[in-house]
Amino acid sequence: MIPWDLLDTSPIPGGGGNLRLKRRGAEFSIMLGDNELMNSRLSGSEQALATLSWERIRARPSPRILIGGLGMGFTLRAALAVLGPQARVVVAELVPAVVAWARGPMAQMHGASLTDPRVSIHETDVGLLIRDARASYDAILLDVDNGPDGLTREANDGLYQRAGLNAASQALRPGGVLAVWSSGPDQGFTERLRRTGFGVEEIKVRAKSKKGGARHVVWIATRIDPGARR
Repeated sequence: MIPWDLLDTSPIPGGGGNLRLKRRGAEFSIMLGDNELMNSRLSGSEQALATLSWERIRARPSPRILIGGLGMGFTLRAALAVLGPQARVVVAELVPAVVAWARGPMAQMHGASLTDPRVSIHETDVGLLIRDARASYDAILLDVDNGPDGLTREANDGLYQRAGLNAASQALRPGGVLAVWSSGPDQGFTERLRRTGFGVEEIKVRAKSKKGGARHVVWIATRIDPGARR
């Protein structure tokens, strides 16, 4: 078996340990301690985060999308594949090294996604962009940490609590979608979404694009127009 090579390490801003980028042949892995956060062979659920969201907003002529977490770029590339030329995609990545890896050792895998004219990359906390926005986005896609039950930074937990969900709701246009990736189910998070006023779908998806692989969870939470509740 081909051994893993360690290509680089990088601290997570604000604490939370160090990320490690590893390669074995054509396969890449991003690790935090003994936990594998991402693997280039397992992309199905990250792609579903984009495609399931697009299905809910596909009628909008010029959608604006915010993606929290660049990672290995699976969600971004899947979004670009289905969005039209008038779409705009903002990507927030907290760890600058992840962007550098995308432009360096993993450049072939990312292809032209980072230079696509529809895309802007921000090396910042996605929570800051959400809190500064008001009815700005048609969809917010969060693949941050390990989902609502995070691994890397306590600050990430704020995205998934009531204050963070309220901020996301305010950042969305009426009928917009908050999509959240998670490694597993979380009934408490589902209930928080509902109490915040979202219509909620909890969808199980495979880690691999076809069959097989672990089952991950994607929440599709639709901002309900208050006028529509009457």
